[in-house]
Amino acid sequence: MKRKTGKLIVFEGIDGSGKTTQLGLLREYLNERNIPNETIDFPRYWDSFHGRTISRYLKGEFGDVDSVSPYLISLAYSLDRATAKKEMKAWLREGKIILANRYATSNMAHQAAKLPDRKKEDFLSWLQELEYRVNKIPKEDLVIYLHVPVGVAKTLLVKRGGRDIHEKKFEFLTNSEVMYKKLSRRFKHWVKIDCVDKIGMLLTKEAIHKKVLSAFKNERII
Repeated sequence: MKRKTGKLIVFEGIDGSGKTTQLGLLREYLNERNIPNETIDFPRYWDSFHGRTISRYLKGEFGDVDSVSPYLISLAYSLDRATAKKEMKAWLREGKIILANRYATSNMAHQAAKLPDRKKEDFLSWLQELEYRVNKIPKEDLVIYLHVPVGVAKTLLVKRGGRDIHEKKFEFLTNSEVMYKKLSRRFKHWVKIDCVDKIGMLLTKEAIHKKVLSAFKNERII
């Protein structure tokens, strides 16, 4: 009997949206049910040469957010992911569920957010060709977009401390949020999870987890 191919699930959202927390809760859920899974975080700051280059970029060594071309920095991000593709493809062949904290989809939002509207489409086409056709990284099966309004996310980031050049610039976070919303409407394999209630208060991590599980089951991942 042929082994069932695994699935690649990506957690997305602006900085401070709770991706790491929700990925961890979903992994606990899978482990409790003995469902084979692996996790991976991008960028891999200390595990790859390209990840270390990205770390330098985020520290501001190459200039501020607006002075670094989204095309050029996306090359570093994409090469970081490409160095992980062999391992990821092996996991998928083994039938495992991969939970990724960010993926190529992050660049689609964050780097396109730097560009004027008239140039966004060309960038998105270029990036998808680079990631999936040239570098041949696995295509994600589901993107769980954790939507936290930028004002709420900013408050959480300030409390967390140690912010990078993306997190420090409010306008950049706002533009990224707009881009994430557009992408979630555009792609059918994206699911938007609203992480605040009707009056804008952040939901508990348990309440958000229930929403994530609902989306996970609706997409028949398991």
